[in-house]
Amino acid sequence: MPKDYKQLKQEHVSGHTGSSLFDIHSVSLAMPLTILLWSVLQSRMRLFTPYTLPACFVDVLLNCFVTLLATTVYSSSPWLLNLLLFLPAVLLYLTSEPAHPRAVPHKPPKKPTKDQDSELDRLPVKPFITHYRGAMMVITCVSILAVDFRIFPRRFAKAENWGTSLMDMGVGSFVFTNGLVSVRSSLKSDAGRLAPLSKRLVASMRHSLPLLVLGVIRLVSVKGLDYAEHVTEYGVHWNFFFTLGFLPPFVALFQSAFAMVPSYALLSFVLAATYEVVLDNTTLGPFILTAKRTDLLSQNREGIFSFIGYLAIFLAGQALGTIALPRSQPFPRNSPLSAKLRQSVLGKIALSALVWTALFHISISYYGFGLTVSRRLANLPYFLWVCSYNSYQIALCCAIETFLFPNIYKATTRQEERQRAMDATSTALHSFNRNGLAVFLLANLLTGLVNMGIPTLHMGVLESMGILGTYAVVLAGVALGLNRWDISIRL
Repeated sequence: MPKDYKQLKQEHVSGHTGSSLFDIHSVSLAMPLTILLWSVLQSRMRLFTPYTLPACFVDVLLNCFVTLLATTVYSSSPWLLNLLLFLPAVLLYLTSEPAHPRAVPHKPPKKPTKDQDSELDRLPVKPFITHYRGAMMVITCVSILAVDFRIFPRRFAKAENWGTSLMDMGVGSFVFTNGLVSVRSSLKSDAGRLAPLSKRLVASMRHSLPLLVLGVIRLVSVKGLDYAEHVTEYGVHWNFFFTLGFLPPFVALFQSAFAMVPSYALLSFVLAATYEVVLDNTTLGPFILTAKRTDLLSQNREGIFSFIGYLAIFLAGQALGTIALPRSQPFPRNSPLSAKLRQSVLGKIALSALVWTALFHISISYYGFGLTVSRRLANLPYFLWVCSYNSYQIALCCAIETFLFPNIYKATTRQEERQRAMDATSTALHSFNRNGLAVFLLANLLTGLVNMGIPTLHMGVLESMGILGTYAVVLAGVALGLNRWDISIRL
């Protein structure tokens, strides 16, 4: 790669200040609106049952290509795309009746098993969580390649020091949603029983080692191929795989603190607030932003210290998981609406979103603390913004499921409930969610290959969309193929 072009690539992703919160929320609203349209098509027409080739085409078109369009062609007019998604959904809903659910075949069991018990699962599969995590994976994978093309607006690229952008939210959301589902194992265990620290650390390292190995492979390949890199993002040697890899053991350590502060939300906020106090009242903040890169610590200061903020985000994701994953308890018939809202899963998630949003605006308000969001520091405002954004997006997905698929959790057997959940879940998003880290790794590899073989900055609109569209098809095809062959790759 010519040195002048490498320099051009580095400048292309450097020095940005992001965009407004309204702009980011307007563009990303396409995700829940796409899920809304998919859900209306399924609940009213059962368009995706059975899952034929035409159904697969529409599924991928809605849940992958709409995201690509939202971040490129429609980036300057996001509300036009939002209306193109919302109006057909409303029109179809108002002009059609709910479709009859598919009957679950009753086969005589060969041998009674625990899974065939009539007792329902305490932690049932929640389609709205699958939808959100799948959609987040899609927009993350699309953005990491699209950012190298001029058709992807510069305001969506990661902000240099201060500011908010779509890709700044992407990395935080990736960590938040991983935390959300990671708490499942803790919820399954008996309440109050915590395994010894040594066992927790050993178990956590099993999850960490593959990610750390991927981090080393990425480091060696980037340096060996003289690949253009944005040093102020994580540092000279650090990368996002190292951040993901070090999370499990530190989470295991913080589980001990959970005995003293029995709330993941409070624990995460205390950690983020303490980190912010240190940033503001010591030389740590200036050191991260302006110090010379003279040794291993200073060379990788962004990745090392921002890890504290990402750890807090992961714990906050676990806090939402304790609300979203368990089964909602049935309400007495005469319960007032206000009580149902407070005690329902949707009501609890919405309340969580309101609290995080209020705290975020207090942190950045002129009449509050007057702080500025920094993804590079992963400071308190960034932490609160990620928590607020993800909580409200998940609340929207939960509301769509509650409204359009109200009978999922009214099943009488596990088999029936799982069938209803499957019918209410996009196969494309389920596939991206099922092998998320493997697909993310593939997306990184393809991004590197494309950038080494094609001068992305010199591509026109049609060429760019052709390459990005092909890239999206390959990722969707691999994800759907792995799901079709019932393969789960755990990293």
